[in-house]
Amino acid sequence: MAVIDADCHVIESEQTWDYLDPGDRQYRPVGMPDPNRPERPIWVIDGQHRQRVFFNAGTGSLAEEMSGYARTSVETRSLADVGARLAHMDELGVDVQALYPTLFLTRVSENPAVELALSKSYNRWLADVWAEGKGRFRWAVVPPLETMDEVAGQLRFGKEHGACAVFMRGWEGGRRLIDPYFDPLYEAAQECDLPICVHAGCGNPPFTDLTEGDAYSRNKLPIISAFHSILYKGLPQRFPALRFAFIEGAANWVPYLLNEVRHRAGREGRGYPDDMMGENRMYVAIQTNDDLPHIFANASEDNFVIGSDYGHSDTSSELEALQALRASGALPPRVVDKTLSDNPARLYAI
Repeated sequence: MAVIDADCHVIESEQTWDYLDPGDRQYRPVGMPDPNRPERPIWVIDGQHRQRVFFNAGTGSLAEEMSGYARTSVETRSLADVGARLAHMDELGVDVQALYPTLFLTRVSENPAVELALSKSYNRWLADVWAEGKGRFRWAVVPPLETMDEVAGQLRFGKEHGACAVFMRGWEGGRRLIDPYFDPLYEAAQECDLPICVHAGCGNPPFTDLTEGDAYSRNKLPIISAFHSILYKGLPQRFPALRFAFIEGAANWVPYLLNEVRHRAGREGRGYPDDMMGENRMYVAIQTNDDLPHIFANASEDNFVIGSDYGHSDTSSELEALQALRASGALPPRVVDKTLSDNPARLYAI
């Protein structure tokens, strides 16, 4: 029974952009020190400065020690040394990591041509990472959402090269995920048996600007909003074979939202099954600091996964989260086994 870390990261490096099409090399991000803070590396993309987060080696700060970030390296975070990362996975008792991007947690550019070029390069890079990792790295396709006619091809390429999910943020541009604009993406994802994984982050620039300096509002609220709208508006019924996951937003909110949707729908004369998450193929990533007995008493034990957030050092990061869950005694061993293995295997079709 494979142990699957359902939320890990790769930190983009210069190597990421070596996969650009020849005609797109004009869009290559340029790595340089921040002119105002030379100790901080940035990317220059389409003339804009974007912080190159989680790239530098750990400095031993409290957050880096608590999250385990200080026990990783630039080489393992960026997958410059695949062997070292695999060895670290062995130490952590992890068989498979599901990899999510870092740079793409916010929009990389408002120019569709730049977004398309960088997402294609990223996807090709992860395909090679998957091959070098002998299948132990599975990954989420970054779709070029402003060039919808390219999306199906990117999803098919990903499926053929180890991808296990489609990466999205809770709000994308000026659209919510229930917008019919995304229907071609959902149709392609369903055809490729790739779940839609809504990860912490924000693809809506005005909200990103509004919440500058407020990481919780910027990164977590879009996840919760997407869960509610997808369930309440019936997106799973429109795409009956499509799975959905909500990653790196903790899970204490799940019982509240299930109750809220049921109550709101009831006022309209609509009902929901007892197992709302199971019937709608919706998964949520827990954290070890969640109130796990309460969550699992109010939602299906078959629809939760857990991730370490490997490579990051924020409030969702816990390098040994999977081991900690088993040692905590917060859940019965049978449920822990589901959370570590059965549930993520079903979500990611591994």
